[in-house]
Amino acid sequence: MINLNKTVHFGAGNIGRGFIGALFAKSGYEVTFVDIAENIIDKLNEEKTYEVILAKEETETEIIKNVAGLNNRTQEDEVIEAIQHAAFVTTAIGPNILPRIAPLIARGLVKRAQSTSEKIYVIACENQIGATDILKGHIFEQLNESEQEQVTERVSFLNSAVDRIVPIQDQNSLDVLVEPYYEWVVESKEEVPSVEGMTTVENLAPFIERKLFTVNTGHAVIAYLGYSAGKETIDETLADQEIQEQVLETLKETGAYLIHQYGLNEEEHNAYIHKNIDRFKNKKLNDLVTRVGRAPLRKLGPQDRLIRPAVEAEKAGLSYSNLAKAIASALLFDHPEDEEAMKMQQMIEEKGPEYVLHEVSKLEEGSDLTGEVVRIYEQLRTK
Repeated sequence: MINLNKTVHFGAGNIGRGFIGALFAKSGYEVTFVDIAENIIDKLNEEKTYEVILAKEETETEIIKNVAGLNNRTQEDEVIEAIQHAAFVTTAIGPNILPRIAPLIARGLVKRAQSTSEKIYVIACENQIGATDILKGHIFEQLNESEQEQVTERVSFLNSAVDRIVPIQDQNSLDVLVEPYYEWVVESKEEVPSVEGMTTVENLAPFIERKLFTVNTGHAVIAYLGYSAGKETIDETLADQEIQEQVLETLKETGAYLIHQYGLNEEEHNAYIHKNIDRFKNKKLNDLVTRVGRAPLRKLGPQDRLIRPAVEAEKAGLSYSNLAKAIASALLFDHPEDEEAMKMQQMIEEKGPEYVLHEVSKLEEGSDLTGEVVRIYEQLRTK
């Protein structure tokens, strides 16, 4: 029997518990978190509740109930059973992990489609354009033609844009510190069951690009500039007026592309930029530049927060000099505890920054953008 008050969420980390899972629980859904982190899954099943703490001057706490956990490594059958009886399957697990969880989700969706005509909604809540489309592709790779037809008929795959800052924190507690602000926008042309805090729109592109190329670009720029300047936290970095001005100028460049591409209101978008810079200044978050800057190879991907807006600006004949500096700063990120950073530095040492820009970022060799990034990189490196 389908219970429209149940949901399965892949990713029991801070984002999962502090954002998407919390919204479902507050909306009256029973939330089953799926993860391989045994300690978190065990605690969810033992305590069945946790607190979401809002990072405000006067501390505010939300109590989250009706939660449980399953380990997708050791409880595959239980996960499949949970998917069969849920209204939603969501993820907040990192874009790189989507291929790993797709086979299990595929098995659950097939059984679900074969047992009921009730719709189920799949939403990947990741910092990635078209994340649900990507997940759907990995799921369909697991299915034969007949299964694909069944799933297509009875499963709605909905792309989304998500926005909430959740810093690294104590992993010995289920409680999560989050910023008060959040945004969750889901693209759908059909009616979707109600979830508190979820907004549905028919065209997601302006929302996800506005968010990705303002919030995520801005966050990354602060992190890489801050790391190069020897700062520890995001708010400490923004206290440096020179860096703050550099961040603002970079977001003016991404803003010029967004305004050009989607016809956004310039005054409203500039207000959005300043609002987000104010969000980043929240000292209560104590957010480390090494956390925000981690996984630089992913952040230097062709569709991600630094490369995509720079390429689009170059195509449109718009300025990209500040974005080029941000990309160069990302190439200098050499945090020794970050596996991707170390891999990137080895690539640069062996084959040069142009190699990373070509192989990872898919920039054309000899392009003006590549030349500008390398020029600035060499300047910064020798400082």
